[in-house]
Amino acid sequence: MGLRNKKFYLYLAAIAITSQWLAQLADINNVNPVLVSAHSPDYFSKGYTKWQMNGHGTLENKLFSDEMTHYSGDGTTHTIKPLMFFYNDDSPPWVVKSETGILSSDGKDLLLNGIVTVDRAKAEKVRELKINTSNLRVKPETSYAETDAWAELISPPNRTTGTGMKLTFSKPVHLELLANVKGKYE
Repeated sequence: MGLRNKKFYLYLAAIAITSQWLAQLADINNVNPVLVSAHSPDYFSKGYTKWQMNGHGTLENKLFSDEMTHYSGDGTTHTIKPLMFFYNDDSPPWVVKSETGILSSDGKDLLLNGIVTVDRAKAEKVRELKINTSNLRVKPETSYAETDAWAELISPPNRTTGTGMKLTFSKPVHLELLANVKGKYE
């Protein structure tokens, strides 16, 4: 082996030793993996909008939210100040709003938490209606909502209260209070 080959191997050995020393100095070998929580956000949005159309391309409902955070662990979407609209052909839309909401991973269930209001404006052959309740479970695909909580229905000048409610937003609209129903009618 010539002197030239010996120098080459000497340089390689020096580079390997220096690399090992630098790796130990930088502590590269002791990198600890970061554990991510199973319920950690993977993306978020400010000013979130979701539209849902029927098979004919007509708008069935839409959901707005001030903030939206999607969680990777369970696939849920958490919303702040969600505002949802349900549309019918010949009447004003139903407007549902709450403090917070959780949309299931498949988008079929929306749990509205805290104080929830449901409004429908007055129109020809349609009376104004406002519903105050809490913890409303909504199924956007079927335009259906229900709660086990207290609910108040106001259709001026009438007021009806009860515990538990079922509501279908689409035609035929169906609203039912389930227990302890009391009313004041003028």
